[in-house]
Amino acid sequence: MATTTGSGWIDPAADTFEYLGNGDSATVAIQYSYLPSWLSYLVDQSKARAAGRELFDAVYDTWSKLPQDQRPRLFVAGEGLGSFGGETAFSGEYDLRNRTAGSLFAGPPNFNTLFREFSDHRDAASPEIEPVYKDGRTVRFTDDPATGIPPQDRAWDGTRVLYLMHPSDPIVWWSPSLALSEPDWIGQEPGSDVLEEMVWLPVVTFWEVPGGELRPGRRGRPARSESVPNGHRGRTCRVPAPRRPRCRPPSAARRAATR
Repeated sequence: MATTTGSGWIDPAADTFEYLGNGDSATVAIQYSYLPSWLSYLVDQSKARAAGRELFDAVYDTWSKLPQDQRPRLFVAGEGLGSFGGETAFSGEYDLRNRTAGSLFAGPPNFNTLFREFSDHRDAASPEIEPVYKDGRTVRFTDDPATGIPPQDRAWDGTRVLYLMHPSDPIVWWSPSLALSEPDWIGQEPGSDVLEEMVWLPVVTFWEVPGGELRPGRRGRPARSESVPNGHRGRTCRVPAPRRPRCRPPSAARRAATR
């Protein structure tokens, strides 16, 4: 189940899911607005919330009525505002673990309820740009699955919930509190694509962080994440297929299919 951005867009990299499952999969999504993602982000959050809940409830209701031995595994995904909508169907870590087989949320906006809960209550000594939540038993965070997902020394059994986010993605780090409060990530070791010289300044940082995302693009519209290379800003989902199965527990059949 994929929760879309405002206009119903889903990253074409979602096709990777079918590749990893040898085509034995189906994806369902709905369009809930005619606005582009950046406008939906500002004025259409309530529709994203309602769409995420109603879509999951409808799918889950049908799924739960099937005989247990005929139920397919149920995965949830969302990018950007889609991750916000996808989260709203769940109350927390246990709910995600009990009602899904896995979830992938890419480029989560800073106001995502569960994202903020997991990040704010991260384990001591884990950085905000790559937090560890409850020893990584269900929920984990990374900016590059190919380099390992912390904590690598702990088993990741059962349902996997993965947040994929880049240190330079404005939507992940911008919040109104930046105007008057210094975030933890400013004083920690910066991410791979963030300048070490970056400091927090009252009001200034509030405008500096989203500046890259809202700079003018073609025909006066905001620049899209597609204008930067993979692995930076909002280019969270365009990674090669071998890097993408981390939210799905490995199986012998899938390992053979991806060789």
